[in-house]
Amino acid sequence: MTSGLWELVLKGIWVTVQLLVFSAALAAAVSFVVGIARTHRLWIVRFLAGFYTEVFRGTSALIMIFWVFFVLPPAFGWQLVPMWAGTLALGLTYGAYGSEIVRGALNSVDPAQREGGIALSFTPWQRLRLILLPQAVPEMIPPFSNLLIELLKGTALVSVMGMGDLAFSGNLVRLALQESAEIYTYILLIYFVIAFLLTRVMRGLEKKLKAGIGEVPEKGVSQRELHRPETTGVGGGAA
Repeated sequence: MTSGLWELVLKGIWVTVQLLVFSAALAAAVSFVVGIARTHRLWIVRFLAGFYTEVFRGTSALIMIFWVFFVLPPAFGWQLVPMWAGTLALGLTYGAYGSEIVRGALNSVDPAQREGGIALSFTPWQRLRLILLPQAVPEMIPPFSNLLIELLKGTALVSVMGMGDLAFSGNLVRLALQESAEIYTYILLIYFVIAFLLTRVMRGLEKKLKAGIGEVPEKGVSQRELHRPETTGVGGGAA
């Protein structure tokens, strides 16, 4: 490929990364707000959060992009640029899936932990912030990692709006060169590299969070030290 075509691909990668960051941030915010609302003590809050989740999980992300970009703006008399239309559609859609991850992780915390917070006269917000989330968040990371990869692949849907993301730019290069196999192979490899890097970052984050609550060894502590009798509390005083 010529330098101009490579520049087009690089611009597409940058647009895809921007869209991924913006939509992931929105999806994360929606996931926590709706997921926590799904565990609220008031039934109306749980109902509204559940209704939102079912609506956005039950609709196509592609049709949601069409709806946000073509249907919603005329109703309010304004027009969204493709980047923000894609961010809104993808963030709200994948946030609905993420809310189930948050709800499941919160419900998986040992009920005794909640009871301990009540016994200490913690407010619901204090129980959530000090007891539930520190234990639940590390369990959310693996499914969130999978969801982030799905979101990365979902960014290709914005090409239907003519947005110059990686998929759209790759298709323009294919048309220019009349070469499908080579170009689409490059595009596949680029998506794979981005996904691989995201996976490594999320694994590192998971290890750090679990180390913070004592589920994995802290740096500098060997597995042998963790399994010594005086460390585990098993077999102490055998002499």
